[in-house]
Amino acid sequence: MSVLPIFLKLEGRRVLVVGAGSVALEKIETLLERGARIRVVAPEAVLEIRETARAGRLEWIEKRFEPSDLDGCFLAIAATDAPEVNAAVFRAASERGVLCNSVDDIPNCDFFFGSIARRGELQIAISTNGESPALAQRLRREIEAQLPEDLGPWLDRVGELRRQVLQMHPRSEQRRLLLHQLAERPICDSAQCPSRLMAAAGLPQRNENAGKVFLVGAGPGDPELLTVKALRLIQTADVILHDDLVSPPILSLAKQRAVVMNVGKRCGVKSIGQDEINARMVEYARAGQCVVRLKSGDALIFGRAAEEMVALAEAGVAYELVPGITAASAAAAAVGCSLTERNAASSVIVSTGHHAGSRQAEGDSPIESATRAVYMPGRNLAPLAEEWLREGLSSDLPCAVVSHAAQPNQKVYLTTLGALADAPFAEAPSVLLAGWAVRDIAAEYASAVSTMTACVSCYP
Repeated sequence: MSVLPIFLKLEGRRVLVVGAGSVALEKIETLLERGARIRVVAPEAVLEIRETARAGRLEWIEKRFEPSDLDGCFLAIAATDAPEVNAAVFRAASERGVLCNSVDDIPNCDFFFGSIARRGELQIAISTNGESPALAQRLRREIEAQLPEDLGPWLDRVGELRRQVLQMHPRSEQRRLLLHQLAERPICDSAQCPSRLMAAAGLPQRNENAGKVFLVGAGPGDPELLTVKALRLIQTADVILHDDLVSPPILSLAKQRAVVMNVGKRCGVKSIGQDEINARMVEYARAGQCVVRLKSGDALIFGRAAEEMVALAEAGVAYELVPGITAASAAAAAVGCSLTERNAASSVIVSTGHHAGSRQAEGDSPIESATRAVYMPGRNLAPLAEEWLREGLSSDLPCAVVSHAAQPNQKVYLTTLGALADAPFAEAPSVLLAGWAVRDIAAEYASAVSTMTACVSCYP
C-alpha cells in the first residue's frame, strides 16, 4: 500500500469544492468542522449549500469549473455527477501541485477521506484505500461502540499535563518516559490527583534495574505472602504488567509513578494477546524501564513464562525469574493439610484444566507430557533413572539437577534420563526436574539462562 495516513491542519486554508449536490454537501460539512475556507464552484447548489453561503460560512461561485478556480487553494474536491468534469479538475490540480480527491473515482485521487470515529480531540480514521467506503463506515461504527464516552475529556486532561511537563522540563529521556507514564494513568480534576502530582513533581530517576524484565510470582493474593524480593521489585518497578488475578492489595504497593497495566484474561476473555504482552515487555525494557511481569501464584507454574522468556531472549532483553508461592501450597494451607505425608503421599502431580498442545500431539507418550519435580532425589540417581526408564520414559528426556536453588551458590546440571545415573553429586538441598520443557528453555535458549544467577553445566 502506497498511501500514507496523515492528519492535515485545515484551519484557515482554502479548499476548492467543484460541485454542489448531496455528495459535495457531505464533504463540505466535514471541511467546515475543520475550519477550512471553502470555495464552491457549481452552476447550481442544493438548498443547504445555498443557505450556508448566505450565512457567510463558504463562498459559492455560480459557474462552471475553470482551472483558474484552483489558484490559492490548498486542496481540491471534485464532487460532480460528470466524470469528465471530475477528471478535468484532477488534471488541473496536478498541474498546479494541488492535492485532489475525486469522489468515487480512485484513479483521479491523490488522497482519500477516511471514515472517522471521534471522541473530542481524539480521531481514529479508517481507510480502505478507496476500495470500500461502506466497509470503512461499518468498522467506524464498531470502533465507536467500544470507545469510552469520556475519552475526549480524559484526552484534554492528558494534553494539559503534557504541556505542563514540556514547559517545566527540557527534552530528555526522563521527560519522554514521564509523558508515556501519564498517558497510561487515569486523571481527575482534583488538585490532589496522583497523575497531576506526578506531572508537577521532578522527573523520575533512573531505576537501578533499568532495561530489565522480572517475571515475578505474586503468590496467592495476600501481600504478606510475597517474597521479600517480589515486594522490593513491585515497590520500585517503573512498569508493572499484571495478570487479572493479581489482587488489588498487592497492586497498591506499586510506587506512585509506576505504570500499572492489566494484561491478563478472565474466564477465557483476553484483554490483550500474548504477542502484545511480549512486545510491551520488550518496548518498555528497551526504553530503559524496570519492568515487572507480575503473575499470580508462581510465575513458572501455568503462567506462560516459557513463552515470555523465549520472546525476551530473542529480543536480547535481560530478564530474571522471581518464584512465588504457588496456588497448590496456598490451598493446602487453607485446608490445613500437607501436600506430602510420609506414610500416605510421596508425590505431587500438578496439572491444569486447559491444555494448549504439547509433544504428546507429536506422538510422544502421555507419561512424558508433564514436567516431573523430585524433591530430595538423593545422592544416587541411578535407581530413579532405572524406574523411569522401565515406566517407558525416553532415555533422551531432558533432566536438570538444581542445587541450592535461588541462592548465591546455586548450581544447575543439565543431562538426559539415559545419562542421569552419571550425574555428579549435588549438594543438598537439591531438586530434580525432568521433562521436555527443561530442554526447550535450557538448550534452545541457553544464552538467556545466563541472565539468571545460575551455573549451567554440560547438556549432552
